[in-house]
Amino acid sequence: MTTPPPRRGTDTPPEPVNELVQRASHQLTELVRAEMRLAQAELKEKGKRYGKGGGLFGGAGVTGFLTLQALVITAICALAVALPAWSAALIVTALLGLITALLALSGKKEVSRGGPPTPQQTVESVKTDVAEIKESARR
Repeated sequence: MTTPPPRRGTDTPPEPVNELVQRASHQLTELVRAEMRLAQAELKEKGKRYGKGGGLFGGAGVTGFLTLQALVITAICALAVALPAWSAALIVTALLGLITALLALSGKKEVSRGGPPTPQQTVESVKTDVAEIKESARR
């Protein structure tokens, strides 16, 4: 007949302090590594959003510049020629203005979706970990 393994409690002596410290140190190291991986992944995703939003803002700047050029041409055509020439230039100007507005709104949307550049999930996770460690230390 086999004997059951000893149960924790009054029958077994407590673990030595050095083993507890080693285990806590190892767990803390693993926790810090996991938090760093989480922060890296979160910042990578936010960086992509900021890059995309910045590219869309750049596109809005280029088409905005083209819009101004078209507006100048429109004014020149309006002064130099009768209705058909300047109305065509005005249509091009309106189209470029619409493209500019759409790119700017898309860029703003992407940047706002990125949120602040801090890894907020990681910050919250670290706060939770610190609270848990403090609670464990009190016990």
